[in-house]
Amino acid sequence: MILTYKECLQTYKTDYEIRKALLKGELRRVSRGFYSNEPYDSELSVISRMYPHAVFTMNSAFYYHGLTDDIPSSYYLMTDKDATKINNKLVKQFYDNNNSLSLGVEKKEYDGTEISIFNRERMLIELIRNKNKLSFDYYKEIVASYRRIINELDIQAVQDYAKWLPKTRLVMDTIQMEIF
Repeated sequence: MILTYKECLQTYKTDYEIRKALLKGELRRVSRGFYSNEPYDSELSVISRMYPHAVFTMNSAFYYHGLTDDIPSSYYLMTDKDATKINNKLVKQFYDNNNSLSLGVEKKEYDGTEISIFNRERMLIELIRNKNKLSFDYYKEIVASYRRIINELDIQAVQDYAKWLPKTRLVMDTIQMEIF
């Protein structure tokens, strides 16, 4: 389990005891200010613990929702527009400029790790909004996946999200033509 420095202090009481636990192998340092009491932790669990206010989006969310089998080379995270820049070469950061970071966020268990991720309905909107930033084949693969699961989607939620986010008319017209 990934622990913060504060959590380690609650358990081990002092810096000295934390260093002793590190030397004994009871703890291992994962990153600055983060430790683990497990022999191995997935990158996903480390990333989700290091950035608890970020939400998985774009390529990561498409993959975790099973809309593509293309494993992303980075972790795609969206943060508030005022958030500090993430200096981690494993992470591609997007900023929410519309005060919509909580719109469509759900907790999802993936590979034994609970992550904050945009739901499939919100990701449909993000897919259309970011269409020009994706390769044509990748875009078409995800559109085909959405066509297969169209009956499982909450269409009202899609419409509500589209009204809240920019490019409402374009997004709804594109969804109408390409998904339905």
